[in-house]
Amino acid sequence: MDDEIELLGAHIMFLEKKGYQVETVTNGYDALDRCGDEAFDLILLDENMPGLSGLETLNRIKELQPSTPVVMVTKSEEENIMEQAIGAKIADYLIKPVNPTQILLTLKKNIHQREIVTAATQTAYQQDFQGLTMLINEATDLEQWIEVYRRLTNWEMQLSETDSGMKEMLAMQRTEANGEFTKFIKRHYMKWMERPEGRPLMSPDIFKHSVFPALTAGEKVFLVVIDNFRYDQWRMIQPELADLFTIDEGLYCSILPTATQYARNAIFSGLMPNIIAQMFPDLWVDEDSEEGKNLNEAPLIQTQFERYRKRHTFTYHKINDSQAAEKLVQQLPSLAKYDLNVVVLNFIDMLSHARTESRMVRELASNEAAYRSITLSWFRHSAAGDLFRALATSDYRIILTTDHGSIRCYNPVRVQGDRNTNTNLRYKLGKSLSYNPREVFEIRDPLRAGLPSPNLSTAYIFATGEDFFAYPNNYNYYVQYYKDTFQHGGISMEEMLIPLIELKGKRR
Repeated sequence: MDDEIELLGAHIMFLEKKGYQVETVTNGYDALDRCGDEAFDLILLDENMPGLSGLETLNRIKELQPSTPVVMVTKSEEENIMEQAIGAKIADYLIKPVNPTQILLTLKKNIHQREIVTAATQTAYQQDFQGLTMLINEATDLEQWIEVYRRLTNWEMQLSETDSGMKEMLAMQRTEANGEFTKFIKRHYMKWMERPEGRPLMSPDIFKHSVFPALTAGEKVFLVVIDNFRYDQWRMIQPELADLFTIDEGLYCSILPTATQYARNAIFSGLMPNIIAQMFPDLWVDEDSEEGKNLNEAPLIQTQFERYRKRHTFTYHKINDSQAAEKLVQQLPSLAKYDLNVVVLNFIDMLSHARTESRMVRELASNEAAYRSITLSWFRHSAAGDLFRALATSDYRIILTTDHGSIRCYNPVRVQGDRNTNTNLRYKLGKSLSYNPREVFEIRDPLRAGLPSPNLSTAYIFATGEDFFAYPNNYNYYVQYYKDTFQHGGISMEEMLIPLIELKGKRR
């Protein structure tokens, strides 16, 4: 679209030789007529035309074809013209004189980007595949497994944005990785429990590792725990925070079971679950109790402060809905007098349970990419995002973490137990469990693993990989109901290797 179209013959010939069909007009009115008659893949628009100006034409084209990319071509480098064009959501901006290769580049970027990105991502993953396989097979410590998980998650997120056929190969490699990770945990977990001084960073260590050093240094801390928050979900919301904060990203290892009652209580108390049950029986809730399993978190934080002789002040807030989150944001000025503010956000855990129970939610979060997308939408449009945006201008050191992740389960594993056996699909404890030992990770001496033992014969078993426990009674119904749901409590990279992020506001 150019009032001097006759001067662009060489450009048109170049594009036609590249296989493009090019149609031309010399003014905005003719352009609008053509756009009203047919759809175009891309429009090149001269900014300086007599009659209807380029910017006026642009705005009216957007009414006719809002999704068609428009590239503004202009001799002018005036900032206000650029800003108006960008404000009208142009796809690109070219300054005359423009050579044919520049035009070809903008066509590839705006018309063929998905195919090009798919091909490039697919090639890059193929090149990394062998090296990643070697790392999976040779990983001997948790840091190497964290690197495996980071790389697999990175490829999953990149390939999910493409039409690549490599997604199935990646899924197979992730399954293989979880199998090897399970072997790693089986070899090392009990050693970690028996020799805590030599173990990697785990749930009971979070306050000692991250919170107390900041408080001792005189900083005020905001600890935000997002229940059931996976590393890939962190990667989705990270760009929302990148402009507001400097980010120090890490991962740590959840204890088993990877469930709130155990892992989050371990974070807040700084103790393994069996020690909590022994030292503070009034704060520990047994599996068979009707009482909520996470009602004593503020008192558990207090016990840790007292044990380490910390005289800092703190508050605790559990956020279950947007109204409570909005109230917390309004309270931020009054919370500044406290040294530590602890916030638990429950949305993602609620989403996980709703996906199991609601057919509609399962359709909305039909796969991993959709599940991540809902997480991003929640964060972007909820008071949770407002909380972080408000904290960006504060003097707080913000620690963002979780108690455990979750994994999408497909494979039923038969287990039998008495009526007192707990209901979680990824771990079971009881005194009369029947199962195939080769299909689970079993702990027959719970106290050695830092776990309560309600009876002398209590054993714990954990599902691994994409497995979930199913009872023989009404087996087919049970399997159909719970297959392809997100669960937690067992052994997988997704459940155990979880975010521990430190944020400092850039604008404070």
